[in-house]
Amino acid sequence: MQELWMAFAASLFVTLLLGPLVIPVLRKLKFGQNIRADGPARHLQKAGTPTMGGVIFLAGASAGVLFIAQGARDSIIVLVVTLGFGLIGFLDDYIKVVLKRSLGLRAREKLFGQCLLATGLAYWVVYLSDRGTSLSLPFSYLVIPGGVDLDLGWWLFLAFTVLIVVGMANAVNLTDGLDGLAAGVSLLVALGMMVIALIVDKSGVALSLAALAGGCLGFLYYNRHPARVFMGDTGSLALGGGLGAAAVITRSELFLIIIGGIFIIETLSVIIQVISFQTRGKRIFRMSPLHHHFELGGWGENKVVLTFWTATIIFGMIGLAGFCHLGK
Repeated sequence: MQELWMAFAASLFVTLLLGPLVIPVLRKLKFGQNIRADGPARHLQKAGTPTMGGVIFLAGASAGVLFIAQGARDSIIVLVVTLGFGLIGFLDDYIKVVLKRSLGLRAREKLFGQCLLATGLAYWVVYLSDRGTSLSLPFSYLVIPGGVDLDLGWWLFLAFTVLIVVGMANAVNLTDGLDGLAAGVSLLVALGMMVIALIVDKSGVALSLAALAGGCLGFLYYNRHPARVFMGDTGSLALGGGLGAAAVITRSELFLIIIGGIFIIETLSVIIQVISFQTRGKRIFRMSPLHHHFELGGWGENKVVLTFWTATIIFGMIGLAGFCHLGK
């Protein structure tokens, strides 16, 4: 437990320390956020706010892991996946912001890199560790004492791992649309997943999640409304990839879906909106992702963010209730 606090504190401290050093550099380099013209009108005033700020808390999280983990294998794997997704996001941000190519990396390029990282993770947990190919089923202890594990076999497990890790990375990316929203939700989800990692005796994963949580908390100081910096794809893809990797190693992928329910809801709102508009010519929501729907309904930005944070706490309690009784 002491190491968890040390990782959390080290990440928090480094992130807070780097903020005043990195944000002016991003501003000087004119790494400013481009705002969608079709988005909420109030967001237009955010144009030019420095982005790519995910490098700040990624540095903090890396410090928390590397200084405290002392070579713990699981924590290093989570960090590698996190930084790998962060690199993809950084390249995307760089192309959009610096090279002025509005679409950034091509979709197939991003997807290829993300799938490659997820595939490498799946291979490692199955063939180079004791993870196996089974999943723990939420609330299955209500049916069978001790709970139920479902063995997928290699190929289905590979596909599911890619779906979870890549899907979560892009879900966090979709959620990153309001000041403090993605960072705050990710902080709470990381803490919930850290509890699961401790339950299954994966201290290395718990340590990496503590470091991610500390980095998110430190970043919130600069990203809270009105934000002085945005995390960009650099940060959002990294957070989702790291959370997905932690879930895979701890066999808690389905619990991540529950605890990270806000990410899932945000993603579903986009999917539903697109399908409805393409098939019926009508929108279900005022705008997607869902946080914009509430904004256009008259909610203030802070109200939306605090509501989503509260919902995440509730989802976290539900997810942990479904896991803590498995007794593993």
